[in-house]
Amino acid sequence: MLQPFNERRIADLIAESVATKQQLASERTSDIRICGEMLATCAASNRLIMFCGNGGSAADSQHLAAELVVRLRGGIERRAIAALALTVDTSVLTAGGNDYGFDNVFKRQVEAFGTEGDVLVAITTSGTSKNIVMAVEEAKKRGVLTIGLLGGSGGVLKDMCDA
Repeated sequence: MLQPFNERRIADLIAESVATKQQLASERTSDIRICGEMLATCAASNRLIMFCGNGGSAADSQHLAAELVVRLRGGIERRAIAALALTVDTSVLTAGGNDYGFDNVFKRQVEAFGTEGDVLVAITTSGTSKNIVMAVEEAKKRGVLTIGLLGGSGGVLKDMCDA
């Protein structure tokens, strides 16, 4: 049975969120700047920004790609930025999963779409998802820069991604 949230628990969750953001601000601003520069250079060069992730990270991939293609904020007009979530084509995902195995579903798309100067943003809470690792490996072979949005200790992807 689900336990109801009380006000103390809600306050604790908010405080935890604030502490995480404060830690991010004190420890990761340089990393965030580097990622921003990579993405800005890619966009300014009319290159492709690709996103991949599983589960909730797949939803994050789709959301981020949509923000780049459409716009991030109302009232601020800019040109569309070439962005693609590798999670959206069910025909490619199911055919690739069936023919090559689920571990290869993102790798195969990076092989199809990725070229030097593009960026792949790999989103995973574990940093060890095999299909994400294989996509990053393929990206590196093709000269595609890689950004990892990783949870926990970052897993194997922490040392594989460019940023």
